[in-house]
Amino acid sequence: MTSIPDSPIRQQIARFIRQKINEGPLYLDTETTGLDREAEIVEIAIVDTHGQILQQSFVKPSRPIPADATAINGITNEMVQGAPSWPVLWQSLRGLLNSHPLGLYNADYDLRLMQQSMTIYRLPWRETFNAVDVMKVYSDFRGEWDPYRRGKKIFKLEEAGKFFNIPLPNAHRAAADTLLTRAVFHCMAGLEY
Repeated sequence: MTSIPDSPIRQQIARFIRQKINEGPLYLDTETTGLDREAEIVEIAIVDTHGQILQQSFVKPSRPIPADATAINGITNEMVQGAPSWPVLWQSLRGLLNSHPLGLYNADYDLRLMQQSMTIYRLPWRETFNAVDVMKVYSDFRGEWDPYRRGKKIFKLEEAGKFFNIPLPNAHRAAADTLLTRAVFHCMAGLEY
């Protein structure tokens, strides 16, 4: 077990996280074709609260993967060729994700990309998840001011992992990033990951 957080704010965050962990969250991450309003999901991973990978799948986008996205995540058009499209995969994921709280690092991005991937196929999106943004919780945990943002500093996932000396790589692949997100969440509560 790692040490218990040392300040009142960190102790409060640790209590919040322990409560969330007791609810049995699933952790989720996606890899995408980019960052813009046309981007789609090309890989998704879901990990349970115990660190077991429940789902790891490529997703075939409606358009070819741009070279700059492949340069970041290493996912090629050949790798997704036989994968299901997002609407097909979503049918098997929807019930699972709606029945658990979710932990995501930069939740706004992943949730936007899930919705965007449905919109590309002109399908409705009616989901409202019980989601915790681990990135925002980590920002509160660190409590560093960013004068440029005029708010708390936002940290990349790999920075959060390094802070806790987590040996899991941030490989810009969905399963590795999901496991790292879970580990960071547990470490903030002083728990083993």
